[in-house]
Amino acid sequence: MEPPGENPGEAEGLRITPQLLKSRTGEFALESILLLKLRGLGLVDLGCLGECLGLEWLDLSGNALTQLSPLASLRQLAVLNVSNNRLTGLEPLAACENLQSLNAAGNLLATPGQLQCLAGLQGLQHLRLRDPLARLSNPLCASPSYWGVVRELLPGLKVIDGERVSGRGSELYQLCRDLDSSLRSSSSPGPRATEAQPWVEPGYWESWPTRSSSILEEACRQFQDTLQECLDLDRQASDSLAQAQQVLSPVGTISSLVL
Repeated sequence: MEPPGENPGEAEGLRITPQLLKSRTGEFALESILLLKLRGLGLVDLGCLGECLGLEWLDLSGNALTQLSPLASLRQLAVLNVSNNRLTGLEPLAACENLQSLNAAGNLLATPGQLQCLAGLQGLQHLRLRDPLARLSNPLCASPSYWGVVRELLPGLKVIDGERVSGRGSELYQLCRDLDSSLRSSSSPGPRATEAQPWVEPGYWESWPTRSSSILEEACRQFQDTLQECLDLDRQASDSLAQAQQVLSPVGTISSLVL
């Protein structure tokens, strides 16, 4: 499944503004934002996102983006999800020197040459261009040589499309791939077998930045805020129940006396 086509009114899609970022994160200064989830908002313009210089984790999946120019200034960015957009190039990411994980499945990347800009990212270890479980892909993934070309172009990768290609466990993945290829080539003509499906949920192999102390602090702060809201709601509910009991108690007493 490729990115959805244009629909009427998409030209008026959202543009990222300081007000939008502050309302989504609760941060007053854009430089203080560490994690940002802007999934499925109909974004067409990244606007001022490049001012979030401290950003380390960013989810822009499920929008209508065609270019990523503002991301070139995000030198601290470690994890990026731009799946299910309309991207035809990733060139601005060449400046994201700390990028470790990139999910670009479900875009319009047509040739391996469009990945050349990632070759200088020494820390890039996880790359996803195809997600069978979510039915997302890119035109370049249709090539029989896709896997080998990506490995040759980006030899530092450890995981491609959720499958480990180097490091611990990579031998098992390679064995499975070789066995699958052997079975396909030796199978007799007949009804096509059901294609195997991934055994993990989407995002299972998504990595978080190793420099996670600041991210954990932000996550803890958000958790504490949510917990406090729950406690406040619980207290309000208890007060309401107490008031209701006080109002209903005399009625219950009179009823029992009548009976």
